[in-house]
Amino acid sequence: MTTANTTATCEVCGNQYDMAFEVRAQGATHVFDSFECAIHALAPVCEHCKCRIIGHGVQAGGQFFCCAHCARQAAGTEAIRDRV
Repeated sequence: MTTANTTATCEVCGNQYDMAFEVRAQGATHVFDSFECAIHALAPVCEHCKCRIIGHGVQAGGQFFCCAHCARQAAGTEAIRDRV
């Protein structure tokens, strides 16, 4: 963790920043200078359109998708619907 007198280095962009923050995920600690870098490093990728999933997303057949449309296109799962 950083203090007012130290800087940490973002593991994505390499920026040294006195307000960097840590994220602990799946037993590992990561250091970032922005949410943008944290998302780039940690967010899952949609199996169909390859965008970063930063919302709820959906799962079908053990895969992650950004939306029901992508799940239907890739997994052929017609039963998946986005909330209305």
